[in-house]
Amino acid sequence: MHAAALRYRVMAYITGAVLMVLCFVGIPLQIAGHPAVANNVGTVHGVLYIIYVVLAYILARKLKLATRPTVLLLLAGTIPVLTFVVERWMTRKYIGPALAEGTAASAQQPVGR
Repeated sequence: MHAAALRYRVMAYITGAVLMVLCFVGIPLQIAGHPAVANNVGTVHGVLYIIYVVLAYILARKLKLATRPTVLLLLAGTIPVLTFVVERWMTRKYIGPALAEGTAASAQQPVGR
């Protein structure tokens, strides 16, 4: 569970940062007549978003999330800044308690000899 959460969180930050560059730098430059940044960053964001969706879906299945939080989680990479907000919300509401539960369960198990 910890590895899936870490992979998701890393991809959420990367995808969000690249989307912000695309929207706040690439698109204005494209409007100004310099489309190279938007084209290149847009392609990178597309590839990263696919990876993000796969990792977010794996995390959602491990956490056994309902449909509504899963859809919000998967669509967060399409709106600038939303990946950061959803990542924090997911960490506080779902990931943190699941990791704490897993740590408590492993602490109660006797050590094998």
